[in-house]
Amino acid sequence: MVNQLNTEDVLALAAPRAVPNAQVDPGHHYPKTQPDVIAAPQDVDYCGVLGLEIDATDTIRGIVSARLVVPVAASGPMTLLYPKWMPGYHSPQNPIELFAGLEIKAGDLVLDWIRDPVEVYAFHIDIPSGTSTLDVSFQFLSPTTSNQGDVVVTEDMLNLQWGRVLLYPAGYFARRVEVQASIKLPNGWQYATVLEVEGREADTIRFAPVALDVLVDSPVVAGLHCRELVIADDGDVHMNLFAHQAHDLEITSEQVALHAALVKQSDVLFGARHFDTYRFLVALSEELGGGGIEHHRSAEIIVPPTYFTQWEANRTKRDVFAHEFTHSWNGKFRRGADSWTPSFEVPIRNSLMWLYEGQTQYWGHVLTTRAGLWSTEASLESLAKIAATYDVRPGGLWRTMADTTEDPVINGRAPLPWPSWQRNEDYYSEGQLMWLAVDTLIREASGDQRSLDDFASAFFGVDDGSMVTRTYDLDDVVDTLNGVLEHDWAGFLDTQLHRREEGAPLEGLGRGGYRLVYRHHRTDFCKSFDAQAGQFDLRFSVGLNIATSGTVQEVMWGSPAFDAGLTSGALIQSVNGQEYSEEAIGDAIQASRNGDPLLMTVKARSQSRAREVNVDYQRGHRFPHLEPIPGARLRLNEIFESR
Repeated sequence: MVNQLNTEDVLALAAPRAVPNAQVDPGHHYPKTQPDVIAAPQDVDYCGVLGLEIDATDTIRGIVSARLVVPVAASGPMTLLYPKWMPGYHSPQNPIELFAGLEIKAGDLVLDWIRDPVEVYAFHIDIPSGTSTLDVSFQFLSPTTSNQGDVVVTEDMLNLQWGRVLLYPAGYFARRVEVQASIKLPNGWQYATVLEVEGREADTIRFAPVALDVLVDSPVVAGLHCRELVIADDGDVHMNLFAHQAHDLEITSEQVALHAALVKQSDVLFGARHFDTYRFLVALSEELGGGGIEHHRSAEIIVPPTYFTQWEANRTKRDVFAHEFTHSWNGKFRRGADSWTPSFEVPIRNSLMWLYEGQTQYWGHVLTTRAGLWSTEASLESLAKIAATYDVRPGGLWRTMADTTEDPVINGRAPLPWPSWQRNEDYYSEGQLMWLAVDTLIREASGDQRSLDDFASAFFGVDDGSMVTRTYDLDDVVDTLNGVLEHDWAGFLDTQLHRREEGAPLEGLGRGGYRLVYRHHRTDFCKSFDAQAGQFDLRFSVGLNIATSGTVQEVMWGSPAFDAGLTSGALIQSVNGQEYSEEAIGDAIQASRNGDPLLMTVKARSQSRAREVNVDYQRGHRFPHLEPIPGARLRLNEIFESR
């Protein structure tokens, strides 16, 4: 038996409304007013504890089944919501297209539901009288290939974000809705999460009830092969490793010590903790999608299977640990006021992402170096690559860094045809250069007695032990900076964030004792980065970034390659008559210094035949390096020194 929902009530507000002070012409069409039937969240307790049961045993097909028991206080209209604005993603990216099989029952009665015509993450139902609980079932369908989205289930590993496998009642702050969750795993699997375990029956783990916002911020990683390490002297910070092959879990005592040093350096920097326990949830996998997602008491980190066993080859990946760990302070404990929302259907605004992500990017590299995970030389080489990227990008001519804080919503991190011109979330790495400028300015103006470290302890090191998010606005940032060093910080930040000009903000490098130069050879860091990414980065010379296969990944706007009509996706078949290889194009670019031609045979996706392309370029290789300024104080080296 099915209880049919009266759609007239749900859609009543969608009817056309009279146009005030105007005569409606019946011969013309007027837009319908959008319905507004979803209750706004209120800071009141929900009427009971939601029960969430997850069955994650179908790992062959990647189907995660969910059962949700929802207490209800009264009959009548009700709205259940699928989380939309997931923490850490800065955009409405929770993949509702992978949510399927929804069935809602009141006892034996199957209730009809209607998806909201505007907010497609919302489902409207009509609860019959006498109903005390709803029994809701559905599935989350993990992508089975990467072109469908991030794969989160493999035959031997699972990365479960609770926000992908639940619905919640509209009308309440997430912190006022309590959920008791459980998960059934395949036989023999182990798991890791910061959630407290209340009990276990066979392969089903039952967690203690927590607030909805805490649950969504506490993922579970599980698998067949795992290893747990304690990387803090007090035992409160753990690293849980999961791998497809047991031998990938081999980690040396030196590697453990370097990650433990990261915890120590973070404690010294911030001077307080805002977690009772913390877990690095690390998947050593090329099958699972994603890279790093921050949480208040944990981090999801996906690195290559050989991260530990081929340590030097994977060094460019090491900073992800420091970046995500820093987010426990910057982004979780302290968060921009317009990035905090009471519930997951309320839009996040990202105006302060240049602090949330930009300063985290800065501290991520600094802490990686202070911990010894990178050498000072490697960190300088990484910084040279970042500085050069913005030095040759022309997008700043028309678009400010502040405007790029809207990019998570604008394009949802989809690939772009001309990223050097369009810009894409530049608040991360250009923001890193801005905070380098702040740090070196404080150091220089204070006679090297103060630094951005003082800002970090003053801004993030308050309320030791508190796990309650503390929001801030621009004035709070400026006031804290002035507490470190009196300066026109409001004007400084405004100039940095809203300037429209070509080139990178390099004044921080100069005060740090270095200048950006280009040479004919790659740094070791760039070689390693290219090898990891399967590319040859020639953006700073001819204007190309090329995959190992010869496929063009990026063409720099206004570069010689751009002028020759090359586009991303094109396949370079030959260079100066030789079959494409990294060596062939490298030799050709080097020979261009002598006036030799740079001729390519290129086939674009949209073309059935290849064409000859003559790239007008005669400057040879240009790879970024940092060069010490004679007689200057090397403040960058001092910034990278362990504390």
